[in-house]
Order: sequence, then structure tokens, then C-alpha cells
Amino acid sequence: MNRFGAAIFGCEGLALSVEEKRFFAEASPLGFILFARNIDTSDQVRALTSDLRDSVGWNAPVFIDQEGGRVQRLRAPLATEWLAPLDDVARFGARAAQAMRLRYHIIGRELCAHGINGNCAPMLDVARVGTHKFLRNRCYGSDLKTVIEIGRAVTQGHQDAGVFPVMKHIPGHGLAQLDSHLDLPRIDLDRAELDAVDFAAFAPFADLPFGMTAHLVFEKIDPQPATVSEKMINLIRRDMGFDGFLMTDDISMEALSGTVAERSAASIAAGCDAVLHCNGKLAEMVAIMDRVGQMTDTAQTRAEAALATRQDPVDVDIAALHAEFEALIP
Repeated sequence: MNRFGAAIFGCEGLALSVEEKRFFAEASPLGFILFARNIDTSDQVRALTSDLRDSVGWNAPVFIDQEGGRVQRLRAPLATEWLAPLDDVARFGARAAQAMRLRYHIIGRELCAHGINGNCAPMLDVARVGTHKFLRNRCYGSDLKTVIEIGRAVTQGHQDAGVFPVMKHIPGHGLAQLDSHLDLPRIDLDRAELDAVDFAAFAPFADLPFGMTAHLVFEKIDPQPATVSEKMINLIRRDMGFDGFLMTDDISMEALSGTVAERSAASIAAGCDAVLHCNGKLAEMVAIMDRVGQMTDTAQTRAEAALATRQDPVDVDIAALHAEFEALIP
């Protein structure tokens, strides 16, 4: 297998430009991520995912954020519309785990039908009263037991569909009262309190193939944001036991300081395996690759191990999945 560039990239529009194709061929990123700007029709999305893979010459993963609710890039008629995750968990009550497994199995099938084989979920952040609204109803619950139970169901749904799950936002974003797309949240809790809830939500998922960092500061541990903090990455690896492939959250989010190239270099130096860059700006992607280059040997090994975990989809009709889901509605 070729050595990957230490990045996962977006693209600008509905089809690849000649310049993008040339850049991706040279950069050889691990994979790609799509956003609403990249989505029009089913045929167009399938053509785009095919062209992305052709640009690097292999069946590279194509990721998306398809949580349901506000964060859902594929919309009707291309895909099913869903309630926010927290709302569905509340609606189904004791049947929530079963319903969420079915929900994400359906989501995974719809993604695969468009050439997308990775989804940035489960989201294992524990909701609080003060959790910023950009995040709160995307959570699965406000207590550790519920988040772990639903997280397992969401993971299983993805695996049943043959889609890579990406757990986020490790080591925990639920305490954030600011939107990290715009500002840097700071958490001033003791390590023991964090270990008991926020960090504890991720430890049971240490065997997942992919994880995504959180852009926030845990002030009692390190003044640097977790994505660029060697201490925090070591905590994720050593204390949570996660040895899967660790990507950053979108490196262009304004929680981080410096240029995107500087942020990218800092995240790799801290121990992240790859930079996730989402806005599709070619000049920024070029600058990132100039700084981060190819993956380290360790990151390459993790990437290959993560890619090898993809399961064949369970043989079931998607209409039957919908019927089973709807039968659970109270």
C-alpha cells in the first residue's frame, strides 16, 4: 500500500477541477470528506466520490457528517430526514438503543449507495445543561450510561452497513459552552471529575478504527487545545487506550490559532495521525501538505489497520429496516 499524505481533505464544489485532481494525485491523502456544497443529485455524488478515488488511484475512504437533525449533509430526496439524535433517544425511551442501531444502519446504507463509506459518528460527548447549542441536541444523553449504550448501538448500525464509524470528539466536548467553530472553549474541571464522566465515555470505544479530536482546552491538564496538545494526545492513547487512527477535528475551525498550516504541523507534532481539512480551499490544502507531508510509520500502520476493519454489509432490505424502525415509535 502506498504511503499516505497525513491529511483528509474536502473539495470545493460538485465536481473536481483539473487542479484538484492534480493536487490529490500528488498529495495522496488518506481520504476525503464531503459537505452540502458537494451534494446535488445522487448521480452527481456518485460521480464525485468515484472521481475522488480515481484521483488517488485506490478505494480511499470518503467521509461525511451524517448525524441526522441539523448535522446532515445528504438531505431528502437523496436520504432520509431525521430528528436530532438527542430528540430521538428521548422519543424512544427504553427502546432507544434498538432504534438508534436501526437508524444508523439506514444512514449507512444510504451513504454507501452514494459512494460514501465513512461517517463521523458516534458522537460520545455527554450533554450538560450548559452545553453550547451547536452541540447539545447532537448528543445521545446527559448521563454516562446512556451515552455509552447509544454509542454502542450507533457503532453497530454503521458496522452493519459496512461504513467506518469515526468517534468524536475525543476526549470530550460536552462541557463546552462556546462554539469551537468560532471560539476556543476552556474547561476548568479537575482530572478526577473529567475521568468520571467525559473521558469515561470514550474508554469503552478504544477499539474503534477512527477517532476525531476536540478543539478545546482542559486547563487543569494543559493550556494547549487538545488537538495540538501532546499531553492530551498521550492521555487519549495511554489512559483511554485508543490506538486507532486519530484525525483532528476540522483544522480550519477558529478555536485554533495560527495559520491552517501552522495548526496542522502542531497537531501532527502533538501525536495526531492526520489533519482533517474541510473547507475545500486548494491554497490552504497545498500549504498544509507542505508542512505535514507523508504520514509517520506509526500513523501509516494505524491507517492500514483501520481500513482493514471495514465489514461487509448485513444482507437486509432497507425498506425492512425502515419498517422495523417505525414499529418502535411510541
